[in-house]
Amino acid sequence: MIRKALDRWLQNVWYGDSAARWALLPLSWLFGLVAWSRKALYGAGVLTSEHPGVPVIVIGNITAGGTGKTPVTVWLAEALRERGFRPGIVSRGYGGSKSGFPMRVDAASDPAVVGDEPVLLARRLDMPIAVDSDRVRAARMLVEAGVDLIVTDDGLQHLKLERDYEICVIDGARGLGNRRLLPAGPLREPATRLETVDQILVNGKCPDEAETANEQNAIGFDLRATELCRLNGSLSRPIERFANTTVHGIAAIGNPQRFFDMLRLAGMQVIEHAFPDHAKPSQSDLSFGDDFDIVMTEKDAVKLGTNLSDRFWYVPVDLEMDPVQAAPWLEQVVSRMKGEAGESQ
Repeated sequence: MIRKALDRWLQNVWYGDSAARWALLPLSWLFGLVAWSRKALYGAGVLTSEHPGVPVIVIGNITAGGTGKTPVTVWLAEALRERGFRPGIVSRGYGGSKSGFPMRVDAASDPAVVGDEPVLLARRLDMPIAVDSDRVRAARMLVEAGVDLIVTDDGLQHLKLERDYEICVIDGARGLGNRRLLPAGPLREPATRLETVDQILVNGKCPDEAETANEQNAIGFDLRATELCRLNGSLSRPIERFANTTVHGIAAIGNPQRFFDMLRLAGMQVIEHAFPDHAKPSQSDLSFGDDFDIVMTEKDAVKLGTNLSDRFWYVPVDLEMDPVQAAPWLEQVVSRMKGEAGESQ
């Protein structure tokens, strides 16, 4: 309960007009000094980056909370495999109890051990996946397994892993909030970091007030839902079948409101139940004393398992990007990765 209240308060500070951000500014300055010092140590060679020997693409963000990185990872990894690569996925395994050493992940892995997002990736992708708080070790594990390209789900700030291409994903609805560093704002790094990434992708509509050349060249994408699936695996139904019904919406993601809005766009009347990102709702959290269906994100479904009644559904989403923008960008990525692979041989 305390964590939920703190999360709501922070969201209001970061994306609302709360004056509390001024009181938090000294802590933001301290956060910025630590981040700058760490980056300077890597730049001076005091701390060293390591390369796993195959091209590395990092998909991350500069804000706290989710922006849609995992759907981007699924989409890009599949696109690269279709173009002849043998990609492997690396993740920190946030929320897992064993993220301190490298572990392979498959569809049957326990999300409490390896994290929810890696298990979701394993269920979506038939390719090697490894988790470790040290992404270099995880990447090397996958290279030994035969992958020829590493895609990392998150890790823009994990400077120990040397990378060849950086993608920053931004939530189009919330943008960069008040553009202040943690904890006065949502930023993990200054907004100027966007000038140094290779590509910006925006979940939703690209903002009109782009401030840098990279922001102006951002590519937008949408997350589309076409069906609902029971957690127990017994049935899937087109999302249209739920129009004009009342449901309990469950979301423990970075921006729960985006999920609730998606359900409403499909015609549902939604009773909202938002939780902090990566939280696992308890049985009491899911007991509402009525017969309405309970609809959640795919990431939440991974955490709750399959031993649930027919009232529990999740919504898988797929990334859609304008092919006029996607095709030339993907060819650019492929060309760069082939060049990096040639240089490393």
